[in-house]
Amino acid sequence: MLAPMVGVIDTCILRPEADTTTDSLAQHCTGPQGSAAALVESTLSQLQPSYHHHAPFPVGYTLPVPLLQLFRAQGADWAIDTERIKRLVRTVRDTERPLILYLFSTHFSARAPIEEALARNTANLAQTRDGPLPISTYYGDPVYPWTFATTQTDISAKRVQATQALLDELCTLPAHDISKVRGITLLGELHHLFPDFEGGMGFNPPYRVTDYSPASVAGFQKYLATQFGKIGQLNRVLGSQFSSFMDVSPPSRDIRTESLQNYFEHIDSHAHGSMPIAGWAFAPPKDAASHPAWIHVYRNGIFVGKTAVNKGRQDVLLAKPEFGDANTGWRLDMDFKQLPAGLHKIDIFLERTPGQLVALGTRRVAIMDREQKTPVLQPQHPLPKHAPADGTLPAYVDMPADQSSYYYNPLVPLWHAFRGQQVLAYLRFFDTVVGQSCLAKAPRYTHQIIPFANPSWDAQKFAIDASLRNTNSIRLGVSLYGDATYGPDFPAWYGTTAHRRYGITEFHPLKALSAPELRKVLDQHARQGADFLSFFLEPYWQGNAVARDHNLFSLDPQNAKFGSSDLYKALQRLR
Repeated sequence: MLAPMVGVIDTCILRPEADTTTDSLAQHCTGPQGSAAALVESTLSQLQPSYHHHAPFPVGYTLPVPLLQLFRAQGADWAIDTERIKRLVRTVRDTERPLILYLFSTHFSARAPIEEALARNTANLAQTRDGPLPISTYYGDPVYPWTFATTQTDISAKRVQATQALLDELCTLPAHDISKVRGITLLGELHHLFPDFEGGMGFNPPYRVTDYSPASVAGFQKYLATQFGKIGQLNRVLGSQFSSFMDVSPPSRDIRTESLQNYFEHIDSHAHGSMPIAGWAFAPPKDAASHPAWIHVYRNGIFVGKTAVNKGRQDVLLAKPEFGDANTGWRLDMDFKQLPAGLHKIDIFLERTPGQLVALGTRRVAIMDREQKTPVLQPQHPLPKHAPADGTLPAYVDMPADQSSYYYNPLVPLWHAFRGQQVLAYLRFFDTVVGQSCLAKAPRYTHQIIPFANPSWDAQKFAIDASLRNTNSIRLGVSLYGDATYGPDFPAWYGTTAHRRYGITEFHPLKALSAPELRKVLDQHARQGADFLSFFLEPYWQGNAVARDHNLFSLDPQNAKFGSSDLYKALQRLR
């Protein structure tokens, strides 16, 4: 089922009851029977005039419910806005199309007045080692770093209160209307945070991640005790000398620039034992039948592995629009946990034509031991036959930096695993709220990003791998952008998981596709087990776009960015 997320919240649901406008949309939205149903149908009818279960791609919709917008100020407190809830429920009742119910409350602002009040209580905010994270921005909108290290917070209580109020009202509907809810997505993107949300997703120091609140520190110590039973076993694994689990602090300092009480305090983007080797190359195939170009990596003259040049780099396309293609990125993650300490030589080659290598660059990196001894160059082996670097080849090696150093701290993978369990535990906590309602039998989905799909991002900062792989009763819900929508990486990763069904909670190829190309992509996801596919859609009333701040990623005939208008037209041709 195609389930576009129509922008009805700000245009209809949030309209004041005392709206004095006389336009026909306001009349449908407000009043005793007001809802967004007419607006939903007016918008979707341009893609598919009515819902057809047997259509190749039946068009339902995603109904977004911003949980924190379900409150109104009541003196010094906050009360549930029952009229907004009733409008949402009447939308379900009055729209014959099936829907995905999206219960969201994320770090992205919903522009709800209660957000500022909740943010003034630092107990609601995630913490780095330096204290509560400040409010950040993303494309100009606030980002509130809500904590999920504990459920005993006001933000959690308000999320639960709003969800229960909505579900209680939904459950008063006849069974026919309740059955329209084909799935529920939970919370939206839930992952650990870091300063400078818009620009801090990469590998640049200083390394600051969440969560270092007292509850989280105590939780980590309890996690270690559960995993290892006795402190002696942890010491054997780490090579440490801790007296008790209470003596183990989460790693939080950089050995290069800060004093450490013990080696296990060290952390950075690579301390879990993996080094990204990444960059970009504009190397289109010479004929349509050619495979993508490949990057070959050698360490000390010994082959490490190869990776395709096919990952999305919107930053490269922005700087080099003449390329006409964002899929110029590549990345190979090299495990260095077992490597001997010393200076290692990394050589990177481009293979555009099978068997013909061209040098892209050489980097010398130091694998350091705990004593920080001066690294000595490791024995070298002959490199494969190759052409020398060509200064005219449009390519660049971003990582690693030459003469950079790397320290493996065996406590760091345990810290990241614990942080991943925090994400998973909070999702399961929220899932129990929905599971106690009349919608208990409706499939529930996560709504997660896949940070490993972006070669420039440090996936460890997000700590969401556990929530992508093992959610028990919650199905995988994942947002796919760029080459993740149509390329080989997502299917390859998906095949390594135990999932059999999933939902695509946000979808945008970030480039134009023809109707046959789009059909091929949708058919592939259907074969893999996708239940629904959602994308942002601007609302239309009586054939005209509703005035609002348009979403940058909306598939819309008036949105020229990222091929969005062409994608919309392709969708229309899929009827």
